[in-house]
Amino acid sequence: MGSPRLVTNTVVHPASHIEIGVTYLKNQANIPLNMKKKEKKTPVKKRSKSKDKKTKPKGTPVLSPVVQTGGRSLVPYDPLQMYLMEIKHYTLLTREEEVELGKLVREKNDQKAAYRLVTSNLRLVVKIAMDFHRYWTKSLLDLIQEGNVGLLQAVQKFDPYRGIKFSYYASFWIKAYMLKFIMENWKMVKIGTTQTQRKLFFNLAKERDKLISQGYEPETRLLAERLDVKEKEVEEMSQRLGSGEISLNAPVGMDGKEVYGSFVPDPGMAIDEALSEKQNRELLLEKLKEYREGLAGKELDIFDNRIMAESPLTLQELGDRYHISRERIRQIQERIIKGIRKWLMEEIPNFEENFSDFIK
Repeated sequence: MGSPRLVTNTVVHPASHIEIGVTYLKNQANIPLNMKKKEKKTPVKKRSKSKDKKTKPKGTPVLSPVVQTGGRSLVPYDPLQMYLMEIKHYTLLTREEEVELGKLVREKNDQKAAYRLVTSNLRLVVKIAMDFHRYWTKSLLDLIQEGNVGLLQAVQKFDPYRGIKFSYYASFWIKAYMLKFIMENWKMVKIGTTQTQRKLFFNLAKERDKLISQGYEPETRLLAERLDVKEKEVEEMSQRLGSGEISLNAPVGMDGKEVYGSFVPDPGMAIDEALSEKQNRELLLEKLKEYREGLAGKELDIFDNRIMAESPLTLQELGDRYHISRERIRQIQERIIKGIRKWLMEEIPNFEENFSDFIK
């Protein structure tokens, strides 16, 4: 029959299809095969070395500067404004939500609940920092950072069962951390280490302005009365606030050879004073030993274990030892002390003047 024969079990390799296609293209174009390959490469232009260096790999993101430098430049990058825009996304909490989250933090130490309490009150920290910014003009972000630390502390200490609003409770922790930061960084040398000095630091200038507005002269005495402190403390704080730091190695005057450190008094005792005190102690101990030789019985026991001992016995312990009352032991002790004073005044010249600190 004239029908075509079907060849079975014959496998045709895929490469044969490629060769058939290439042969067909060669016959149609009537050109050599190697020319056909070159024709495909001709549209590709050779690039210079300088252009190849600037070529970025495929898929590399294109980065553009945040601040454009040109005739129409954008507003410069402000981290404070960026922070304020960021915290606006956190919603405020209701009173019920604060109590519920506070219970989770207190009872289960739930970190997600603590996170919500902190983020929802970040705007409160900014508001308080704005109020304190008049004291600290260097960086508002520093105050905000310290206030955030106080906010974290408030979350850990908050007790939701007392019926206090969390924002009200947290404001005290936030203010405390901000005040501590201002106090420690106002100057290189700390100007407020006690409670009285901290009180003067924040209230002295305010009270002085108040007196001036009322028509009074802000004298030291009047300021001390208003602030309930001593006049000397007001004078010291005024000097600290009004003067700057001076290095101890800085010369005194323009052409001075002396430095400020040479005028600082030595806190230790002078050599002659230390030697004199040592001699007085030795003389006093020698006379006390002589006085001890004249004592006996209860008086000697009270002298050794009550008057001269580093860890003296109590009146009750000595009374139980001799079966007498505490009051009787105290009377004997007072008689011995009076006898010691009389003996030393007779044996040591100028005893009242030189040994007033040894015998009370």
